[in-house]
Amino acid sequence: MTKLIALFKTLLVAAALAAGGAHAQTAPSAAANAAPSGPVKLESLRSGVPIEQSIGIAPARQERDSRPIDRDFVQQPPLIPHTINNYQITKNFNKCMDCHAFGKAKAAGATRVSVTHFRTREGQELDNISPRRYFCTSCHVPQTDAKPLVDNTFTRARGLR
Repeated sequence: MTKLIALFKTLLVAAALAAGGAHAQTAPSAAANAAPSGPVKLESLRSGVPIEQSIGIAPARQERDSRPIDRDFVQQPPLIPHTINNYQITKNFNKCMDCHAFGKAKAAGATRVSVTHFRTREGQELDNISPRRYFCTSCHVPQTDAKPLVDNTFTRARGLR
C-alpha cells in the first residue's frame, strides 16, 4: 500500500509538471512574463491534507432528473441524467433493467439499452443483457452546475451541431 501511495504522489507531481510544461508551450510569452523568481509552491486540491487521510467532499447540488442530453461527440454514450441512488448493479442483478430492458422500456417511458449490450466479449448474441455490459453509470451521470476546475475550450463535433 505504501508503494502505491508513493507511486500516486509521483504521478501527481509529474502531472503538475506536465501541466506547467504544456502551458509554457502554448503561451511562451505569457510564461516568460509570469516566471517566478523563487521556488514555485504547488498546491493540490487536497489543501495539504496527506494522502493517507480521508477528506470530506463538499456536497454538490444535483440537478433534477431531465431528458437525455444531446451528444457532443461521435460514440458518446447517451447522457440520461436521473438519480440512481441505492440502485443495485451487480453481476447477478441490475436495477436499471427494471425500466431499460427491451420488454419494459416502452411501458416505463425509458430508453432501451443498446443492442450492443447483448453481446459477449466474443461477439455472441445473448437473449439478455451481458453482465459485462453493466456500465450503466456511463449514461446515467448525475449533473450539477459546479464550476469547472480548469478552463475548457471544447466544442461540439461539427457533425452534431
